[in-house]
Amino acid sequence: MKAKIVTQTVAYEHDGIPLAGYLAYDSAAGPAQHPGILLVHEWWGLNDYVRGRARQLAGLGYVVFALDMYGAGLVTTDAKKAGELAGPFYGQPLMAERARAGLDQLLKTGRVKRSRVAAVGYCFGGTTVQALAYSGAPLVGVVSFHAGLIPASAAAARKNHAKFLLCHGGSDSFETKAEVDAFLESMKAGKFDYQFIIYSGAVHAFTNPDADRLAKLNHLEGGIGYNRAADLHSWAHLRLFLSEVLDDQKP
Repeated sequence: MKAKIVTQTVAYEHDGIPLAGYLAYDSAAGPAQHPGILLVHEWWGLNDYVRGRARQLAGLGYVVFALDMYGAGLVTTDAKKAGELAGPFYGQPLMAERARAGLDQLLKTGRVKRSRVAAVGYCFGGTTVQALAYSGAPLVGVVSFHAGLIPASAAAARKNHAKFLLCHGGSDSFETKAEVDAFLESMKAGKFDYQFIIYSGAVHAFTNPDADRLAKLNHLEGGIGYNRAADLHSWAHLRLFLSEVLDDQKP
């Protein structure tokens, strides 16, 4: 019998803000606890693209919770509005705190093995999962796609428990070479277990098939765009990484 992906909207809150996440898991998984994934959206909000990624990951056998960083129903296709929504989180404790509220919801499902949880994020979400790991959250791995990079402080290195996979576009103009170099130096200095993979020719948002439309809508042609080859390759690297940090661990 073919497995069915079960999905449901989960209402929760953080700091008085009503939030609405998206839970996805394979119906064939049964009541036992399984590896879990916390999924964090781009700066556009928890939209259909991220829900689709949640279902893809659930199809691999993981229990997935796509969290909500902004507030129930807050999504946009306007880059100015997205910047206004994402802006208050950058460089602030709120980024990790709001993400931790989502992680707590994933753990509350009772379907997840607490020692086998990873966080995956796209763009703004990729930055968020870095901040969450630096806060000392109980994660065994984080995967960051075409994200802003946060250099790790010495304190962050001491708190971190996760291995890192960072998937970066070789032509991403949102991060300068100096910023990339500073980030990688912090990874080395902090003795992180990390992989930083560069996809040649890929620009920002290369995994999102809707990126070209969003680029035209917001006059960001050349700045963001879909790259099918980079999308497929980075998905394969994601699967390999998750197999290492989640599937191959002993219960």
